[in-house]
Amino acid sequence: MENEQDHENVEQNLCAKTTEEELNKSFNLEASLSKFSYIDLDKELEFKNDLIDDKEFDIPQVDTPPTLESILNETDDEDESFVLEDPTLLNIDTIDSHSYDTSSVASSDSGDRTNLKRKKRLPDSFSLHGSVMRHSLLKGISAQIVSAADKVDAGLPTAIAVSSLIAVGTSHGLALIFDQNQALRLCLGSTSVGGQYGAISALSINNDCSRLLCGFAKGQITMWDLASGKLLRSITDAHPPGTAILHIKFTDDPTLAICNDSGGSVFELTFKRVMGVRTCESRCLFSGSKGEVCCIEPLHSKPDLKDHPITQFSLLAMASLTKILVIGLKPSLKVWMTFPYGRMDPSSVPLLAWHFVAVHNYVNPMLAFCRGDVVHFLLVKRDESGAIHVTKQKLLHLYYDLINFTWINSRTVVLLDSAEKLHVIDRQTQEELETVEISEVQLVYNSSHFKSLATGGNVSQALALVGEKACYQSISSYGGQIFYLGTKSVYVMMLRSWRERVDHLLKQDCLTEALALAWSFHEGKAKAVVGLSGDASKRKAVVADRMVEILFHYTDRALKKCPDQGKIQVMEQHFQDMVPVIVDYCLLLQRKDLLFSQMYDKLSENSVAKGVFLECLEPYILSDKLVGITPQVMKDLIVHFQDKKLMENVEALIVHMDITSLDIQQVVLMCWENHLYDAMIYVYNRGMNEFISPMEKLFKVIAPPLNAGKTLTDEQVVMGNKLLVYISCCLAGRAYPLGDIPEDLVPLVKNQVFEFLIRLHSAEASPEEEIYPYVRTLLHFDTREFLNVLALTFEDFKNDKQAVEYQQRIVDILLKVMVENSDFTPSQVGCLFTFLARQLAKPDNTLFVNRTLFDQVLEFLCSPDDDSRHSERQQVLLELLQAGGIVQFEESRLIRMAEKAEFYQICEFMYEREHQYDKIIDCYLRDPLREEEVFNYIHNILSIPGHSAEEKQSVWQKAMDHIEELVSLKPCKAAELVATHFSEQIETVIKKLQNQVLLFKFLRSLLDPREGIHVNPELLQISPCITEWFIELLCQFNPNQVIETLQVLEGYRLEETIQITQKYQLHEVTAYLLEKKGDIHGAFLIMLKRLQSKLKEITHQDENTKEDPSLKDIEDTMVETIALCQRNSHNLNQQQREALWFPLLEAMMAPQKLSSSAAPHRHSEALKSLTMQVLNSMAAFIALPSILQRILQTLLETTTSLLNQDLHWSLCNLRSSVTRGLNPKQDYCSICLQQYKRRQEMADEIIVFSCGHLYHSFCLQNKECTIEMEGQTRWTCYKCSSSNKVGKLSENSSEIKKGRITPSQVKTSPSCHPSKGDPAVKKATSEPVLDPQQIQAFDRLCHLYRGSSRLALLTELSQSRGSESSRPFSGSQSGPAFHSIFQKNFQLQLIPPPATED
Repeated sequence: MENEQDHENVEQNLCAKTTEEELNKSFNLEASLSKFSYIDLDKELEFKNDLIDDKEFDIPQVDTPPTLESILNETDDEDESFVLEDPTLLNIDTIDSHSYDTSSVASSDSGDRTNLKRKKRLPDSFSLHGSVMRHSLLKGISAQIVSAADKVDAGLPTAIAVSSLIAVGTSHGLALIFDQNQALRLCLGSTSVGGQYGAISALSINNDCSRLLCGFAKGQITMWDLASGKLLRSITDAHPPGTAILHIKFTDDPTLAICNDSGGSVFELTFKRVMGVRTCESRCLFSGSKGEVCCIEPLHSKPDLKDHPITQFSLLAMASLTKILVIGLKPSLKVWMTFPYGRMDPSSVPLLAWHFVAVHNYVNPMLAFCRGDVVHFLLVKRDESGAIHVTKQKLLHLYYDLINFTWINSRTVVLLDSAEKLHVIDRQTQEELETVEISEVQLVYNSSHFKSLATGGNVSQALALVGEKACYQSISSYGGQIFYLGTKSVYVMMLRSWRERVDHLLKQDCLTEALALAWSFHEGKAKAVVGLSGDASKRKAVVADRMVEILFHYTDRALKKCPDQGKIQVMEQHFQDMVPVIVDYCLLLQRKDLLFSQMYDKLSENSVAKGVFLECLEPYILSDKLVGITPQVMKDLIVHFQDKKLMENVEALIVHMDITSLDIQQVVLMCWENHLYDAMIYVYNRGMNEFISPMEKLFKVIAPPLNAGKTLTDEQVVMGNKLLVYISCCLAGRAYPLGDIPEDLVPLVKNQVFEFLIRLHSAEASPEEEIYPYVRTLLHFDTREFLNVLALTFEDFKNDKQAVEYQQRIVDILLKVMVENSDFTPSQVGCLFTFLARQLAKPDNTLFVNRTLFDQVLEFLCSPDDDSRHSERQQVLLELLQAGGIVQFEESRLIRMAEKAEFYQICEFMYEREHQYDKIIDCYLRDPLREEEVFNYIHNILSIPGHSAEEKQSVWQKAMDHIEELVSLKPCKAAELVATHFSEQIETVIKKLQNQVLLFKFLRSLLDPREGIHVNPELLQISPCITEWFIELLCQFNPNQVIETLQVLEGYRLEETIQITQKYQLHEVTAYLLEKKGDIHGAFLIMLKRLQSKLKEITHQDENTKEDPSLKDIEDTMVETIALCQRNSHNLNQQQREALWFPLLEAMMAPQKLSSSAAPHRHSEALKSLTMQVLNSMAAFIALPSILQRILQTLLETTTSLLNQDLHWSLCNLRSSVTRGLNPKQDYCSICLQQYKRRQEMADEIIVFSCGHLYHSFCLQNKECTIEMEGQTRWTCYKCSSSNKVGKLSENSSEIKKGRITPSQVKTSPSCHPSKGDPAVKKATSEPVLDPQQIQAFDRLCHLYRGSSRLALLTELSQSRGSESSRPFSGSQSGPAFHSIFQKNFQLQLIPPPATED
């Protein structure tokens, strides 16, 4: 054994030793390793403020904790036999445990996997924490495991247990025991016994390292004496046969052990020795029939914690496939906690691990349990009554599935995921410190034991599935080290010391990361710290020394690694990356001595490095974090920035440095040449305690152009502003540009500055210079700001005699300079007198100013020579009055002059003093810039308390007198004013508004809620007649908005409003009101009439019109009518609906009836589209058969009308033909060639044909030109028939007109062509019939209109309607039809022409 000091030496020299030497030592350090654990607890108490104290809640306590039997008899999911199903069918999270591409959520306290999401993978933490773990191969043990397998057939390793010795179990039943030097001390068991018992499946060494328990794959248990190597016990009946031992664990009591078999049961083993005979008693703690336990973990306490009150309970944690149990074995068996998992991935491995941690100044055991990707931490405490309480701590959500969890100390845990990657986690912050790949270990898995293959595989499928990833027996921890058992090797992992972690980064040439890690150790912010002891100051000193060594190495490396060749920019970039690190850490370590001596000397060897170093100092100097710079560095710094032309940076640096060690004159000259005025003033003040010289230098620059009346340049304006600020600082006792003047110098500086300002003449003054040049220059430069500076200075003056003299003298000089000169503007003069008025108004005022000066100023402001700067002069005078200057004037005179100058704000100021609020209204109305503010003023007077009733009444009366002006100015504001304060006098206001347009605007603002008036309508008691008056005005001035207004308007009567809209012929508005009234049909008729009139306009318009504005109107009117019908159809019956929709449809179809197919109207397509829109709209309310019936009826009526028109037109043509007189071609008979009057004495008849030939009847008879038909004689023209036109005669009969000489000579001779038609039926002789001339004319008409178009239709029409006696023409059959176009007999009856005398 080595003492603690030796161990510390070992830690400090870890880097210099080989791995094997370290490991050989580590096994010798049992005592010192255990001391590490004690140190951990001490540190826990030191860092108690950093521990987790959030998200803690107690698990509810029960009055009577459940007994173990009651838990065993609980029914849960494990009661049913486990059957592996398709993972997609299970209600569990099926995310691949190896996948890192998962979504992140905040941590949750729920253990239900369905509610958990994995955190995003953490970034690589190597650069932040370095290498935290050191892992090494135990070569001696590994070689002997392989040798034993070859030489004695020991088989492959299966289990490992570590204490001060290392025990490795093999697959052939041997237990190999190694000491701390990796030497094989014992080989327990034999291959023959191994053949009987099977492989060693579990190992456990007791606390004093004297006993070893071996569990076998076939269920046997053996106990060995590790001192002698003797077999002490061979136990075969401790648990049911045929099950493998999964776990066997000693408790802190060496006579008590716990085992867990592949049946899922847990047994307590009690070892006794009676009369020299060793026995073992077994007791079942948990039966696998009610849920298989696959992980057990007793609480082990370290020697220094053996008196902890919780150890007397001998706690045991057990994990089944559904829940966690914590039970106490002593003094009697008792269940202290049950915690169900919730839904989990059935293949994930349950894990348990105990460790003592310090929380809230108390050390208590904490149990970590996990399954899958969530780790739960449970803090176990014992209260004063002796009961145990369990508190749940913050959960740890991971992005991988765990197969092992190990505490390495109370703050750091090491996790192994299913991809065989180690993750080092800081428990308090849950930060991942390092990830290590250990696949090279070839970790041994315990799957065969969980499947109990040695006994025939008689285990449940659920346990076998968990066993696929089980490696409980392959990983063992002891004294801050973790041992991993591979198939051919043993590896050990431990935390590196802080120095080793830093050196590890240095070896990898990661100097910046090494410095950052060392600084985290220095500040106490690093994680998993080992090897730093003592108080905080001692730890910081140790780390700081190491950091200084690294910085020297870093500086040398920066210079050596600098590229010798290439562009200067490359070298600059190199040093810009390296040098700031040196500066930062030297300043963090507060080693300015090191920075400005050794470091600066090293870097100065390279000019580029030196420049970068100096530039790095700038931000620290500007933030005042770096003071006490050496003179050489300060000089080099200024020269460097000056060489780089960065003069602004130079100025900023100078005012933050102590420049007393520099060449003052040289610095001042540089500042002046480069316009660094702040730096120049600073150098004068701090370097020489000289305050006046900078003022003189600045005055010399800005005074000449100001005196000459020239505009200053930007540079001169900057100088002037700096001068004003500088003077203000000096008079206020502050240093320029920052800090304070030493207190002992403050009075002296103030006096010097005052004496300087009131000098009568400047040094080296020219004869032309005016008196008081400095005051005059400042007044010209910025009057207001200079006077503000003086005002602030006067505030600070104590009321001593010298201060009073200075004040009065300054005021006298100001008045002398400004009043006696005309080159100051009204604004500048006003600023002076405002300043004076404020000073005079002070209660402790000691200044004296001649009152006549104020009268002169008043005259100057109110009676200027010109009217320029009106608002400026008014504002100046107002400021003067408000500053207290009112007492300097006679008020009546002031008001008169203000009114004359139109200074309405001045008038308002004076009237308000006299409470003449009504006159202020006139001021507002007469001021074009503020006239709109009059409303707010009146409102404030009338609403704000403090004004008398008489004052309010006078204001209101004045407002009433000017109501027309107010309304014309802003109607909305005027209406709001009236409605707010005098709602009962609205009618009075209306009577005062004689102008109808103004009245309309007022009422619209008052009544139309869209105008934005903010008054509760319920408070406005407006009679309906006023609302109707407004509506009438609206009809006059804005008829297009009447409907929109009525929709939001209230308080009008429908009947009266309807009369108004009818008066102004606003049909749409009338329809809206009728609809609102409930007269739907009346509203519809109005809209329909409007639509019909518009349709009539478009139908009769001129065809040559190119533009037609009424088509859009028709569509809008139709849409409004449709909307009316749609709104109300829901509340009407079918008949009432048809009364709306069908007239609308007929109205839209009417224009189409009038247009002919040959020449359609040019809007016919648009009208058809609109008609279609009506049809589509009415289809939702009118049944389709009704619509079709009405359409067919309309079509039939249209057709009938068209046919009647055609018939009328045809008959008119026929009548004109048959009644037209015949004109003979000659006046003699075409046969006898004699005059037709030759035989007047004879009773001879003259016959004239339509062809124009004239004959005597005797002549025609002699030529046999007659045809007898049905008792009547028919004549034929001799010439026409004898000219070989028989064919034509046979087809087309001539219609003959018989002329009569005397009234008695009347003869009718009907004739017709023979045809194949039906036989004619001769009517009674009493009916009038056509004479031959009429027949001939009708025949010609038939030839003229030959075809099947109209006459065929006429025939059909005559048949369908021949029986109607009301028709104007009724048919008269006479023989067969005389043309093929007649399909049936055509009936026609005409009145014969009247008989006329020659």
